[in-house]
Amino acid sequence: MKVDVRYGRTHLEVEVPEENLMAVCRLQPVPPIDDPKSAIESSLDNPIGTPPIRELAKGKERACIVICDITRPVPNPIILPPLLRRLEEAGIKRDKITVLIATGTHRPNLGDELIEMVSEFVVESYRVENHVATDIESHADLGWTSTKMPILIDSRYVEADLKIVVGLIEPHLMAGYSGGRKIICPGIIAMPCMKVFHGAEFMGHPKSVTGILDGNPVHLTAMEVANKVGCNFAVHVTLDEQRRITGVFAGDVYETFLAGVQLVDKVAKVPIPEPADIVITSSAGYPLDTTFYQAIKGLVGVMPILKRGSTVILAASLLEGLGLPRFREIYTEFRTWDEFKRLIYSPNYFREDQWMVQEQMKVAEIADIWVYSDGVPKEELELVKVKPITSLQEGLEQALKKHSPKAKVVVVPEGPYVMPIVSQGIN
Repeated sequence: MKVDVRYGRTHLEVEVPEENLMAVCRLQPVPPIDDPKSAIESSLDNPIGTPPIRELAKGKERACIVICDITRPVPNPIILPPLLRRLEEAGIKRDKITVLIATGTHRPNLGDELIEMVSEFVVESYRVENHVATDIESHADLGWTSTKMPILIDSRYVEADLKIVVGLIEPHLMAGYSGGRKIICPGIIAMPCMKVFHGAEFMGHPKSVTGILDGNPVHLTAMEVANKVGCNFAVHVTLDEQRRITGVFAGDVYETFLAGVQLVDKVAKVPIPEPADIVITSSAGYPLDTTFYQAIKGLVGVMPILKRGSTVILAASLLEGLGLPRFREIYTEFRTWDEFKRLIYSPNYFREDQWMVQEQMKVAEIADIWVYSDGVPKEELELVKVKPITSLQEGLEQALKKHSPKAKVVVVPEGPYVMPIVSQGIN
């Protein structure tokens, strides 16, 4: 059977023998919204748990709208214009509105990329700025969380009279689900916060995983930060494989988040009968697969269905390489995963971006990781402790020889957006 796997802005095809193919795990079908623009307008005027945005904006002087960065395919070009229009109609002057990009610790979004994210109209008409986690002076100090994390939040958000977040709800490898509180933390927190929020203890917690909120320290700490700084209004969407809007949830930041999570749970959880010997997956193509740092999410997404000793084959374009230089350098500091684990749990070790290496380690402790990419040379892939392959087909043929001609194969065309689970059997 031929199966398409998302890769960059296109797809790759792999042919899996029928006798080996156990499942193709895709989002469960749900009809997209016929008229998303009208749905957004209606949601802004009939929100969940708050007055309409026009009422909230009355009497306010400064508004800050926090949006996700390029790593989330949020349809901002159709969300932002009606939202911005309502703020101005309520009396907030255009030059008092800031659209703040929640980059977290990622690079800034500029130029054509920024226009693609928010539209030319928004870029030319409004102040659109990037959060910079390393600029400590641009953050307000709000104290400490119960988990002893400093609360340093971008001052542009803290000082706004009207605080709004716009985001996408999808499975998330650490926080359970993206969206809501996560747009604020880690979206607009300062780098020193990351030593706790993305430190080895948080990342290594058994509940800091996809699809879990109860007891998840990443989720709970992000909630604590969001409650501390406040959020007046949120707009959340859910998407299907074609990036079409399947749900719009506007209003209270937590109520809309939970409403979106319910829909995501319904469409993203895909049961299979037993763990797989071989899993072929991707990081859902552009924009998530432009760097290996982000592409790791595709590996983590399929971890629940990997048999111990199995092989996971990842397709990722890696058009921007491995990631930031600081991410690449981490791999030069250790030879084995056991050595890396000792490093990250030692008292004086902390490296920016180590959290994604730790996520990769979780997968590597279960399965061999093979990667196809035409974006970087094989030496770069070998540096990040994966086996380069020349094509998905070649990788599958090698994996079948490694395991057995009867090996069970699962294909997950969009690894980060699907939550495959084993309904029977023991991993």
